[in-house]
Amino acid sequence: MLKVEKLQSKLNGKLILNDFNLHVNRGEIHGLLGENGTGKTTVAYLIMGVNNYQPTEGKIIFEGQDIAKLSVSQRAKQGISLAWQEPVRIEGLRVGDYLKLSGNNLEIEQTKRCLRMVGMEPAQYLDRDIDNTLSGGERKRIELASLLAMHPKLAILDEPDSGIDIISLPLILNGIAEMSKQGSSVLLITHNEKVVEIANRVSVLCAGKIIRTGVPLETSQWFKDNCRTCVHINEPEEEDKKL
Repeated sequence: MLKVEKLQSKLNGKLILNDFNLHVNRGEIHGLLGENGTGKTTVAYLIMGVNNYQPTEGKIIFEGQDIAKLSVSQRAKQGISLAWQEPVRIEGLRVGDYLKLSGNNLEIEQTKRCLRMVGMEPAQYLDRDIDNTLSGGERKRIELASLLAMHPKLAILDEPDSGIDIISLPLILNGIAEMSKQGSSVLLITHNEKVVEIANRVSVLCAGKIIRTGVPLETSQWFKDNCRTCVHINEPEEEDKKL
């Protein structure tokens, strides 16, 4: 479904991604694992087409079409959605109305189903306002429910576990698994090796390029053994010489 080939990106003259290659299959949860500062969020922004994040080289091919020059709205129409690391602040709108809009006038029973898939009881949340009385974990789950309502072809999740309490995390992971079950491909971006254990495949990012791809448990363990203890993050060439 998604092929990113030889992608290069610079920001303020600094090379962020260099020869970045990634394939995400249809219906797959693909984990992108990397320490802070390795270029994970840049990958998300480039695929989504966020302003000021444009590749200097390479291709972003979605369902056979190079979308590198398309706008955010054009990519959204193609079926790509991005859940930001910080949940969008939407004040003065009820949860049920937000999900209905996300799903293009989603019917009430489908709206309830989306909430239940992220561990939220509809009777407690449908009529609740989206405001500062909601916890960070609740906001993240509501945003995930909105993605389930959209039913995107590709969902990009940037650090969905960021700022999440221990109770909310398994509910969010369950929601991500449900997205895959309903046919969406998921690019799961995180620095937490435990989170990507729900993925089908996992790629490790360092210095703006993929240095390893494999099955979740083996790749997560490799990341833990090598990247967690690495004293020179973003120098994969030196690591390769040691392996």
